[in-house]
Amino acid sequence: MSSFGALARVRYLISKKVGVKRIKTGHAGTLDPLATGVLVLCTGRKTKEIETLQAHTKEYRAVLKLGSTTPSFDREHTVDFTYPTAHVTRELILDTLNGMKGEIMQVPPVYSACKLNGARAYKLARGGKEVSLQAKPIRIDEIELIDFNPSEMTMEIRVVCGKGTYIRSLARDIGEAMDTGAHLISLCRTRVGDVKIEDCVTLENFPQWLDENY
Repeated sequence: MSSFGALARVRYLISKKVGVKRIKTGHAGTLDPLATGVLVLCTGRKTKEIETLQAHTKEYRAVLKLGSTTPSFDREHTVDFTYPTAHVTRELILDTLNGMKGEIMQVPPVYSACKLNGARAYKLARGGKEVSLQAKPIRIDEIELIDFNPSEMTMEIRVVCGKGTYIRSLARDIGEAMDTGAHLISLCRTRVGDVKIEDCVTLENFPQWLDENY
């Protein structure tokens, strides 16, 4: 389900509960189509705080597959290139991650919601158009190796970052920095500002939560 799909479902349930046709609702930061985790939704007067919430620090847990890339930098597309991985070690990974901290330049994914001449990049790309996006400054506050599986050539990382960071692009950059390829096979947003995933209500449980609280 897309972020908009989740928002539409919640908006329908709230509108029905309070007896209005369509309550004002918005979200504070889109999740990638294959990502899971925290999606902050605002209703009514709280929609005025969306821009502020979008600027908050975010935390992610991501699993990368090393040795291969995809056009979207995740599992949305199939593998387009493969690369050697025999030289990849835990030490190389740790050194590479350490070099990713701080203010860095990042090129967003072609399959993203970035705008190019007024059009969304992913729409142009899916329409067969050539898309070239410019690098922009982003901030990586923390990046930590959680696990490395050398037999599967997968690694799990925890990332704390600023607004506008694409973890898919970070995966690509990590692969390139290690002279191999990499793409995301799993991504979960675990925190937005002070809102942690353990504080959230699942979409499946939202109707019950709504009945119990309103």
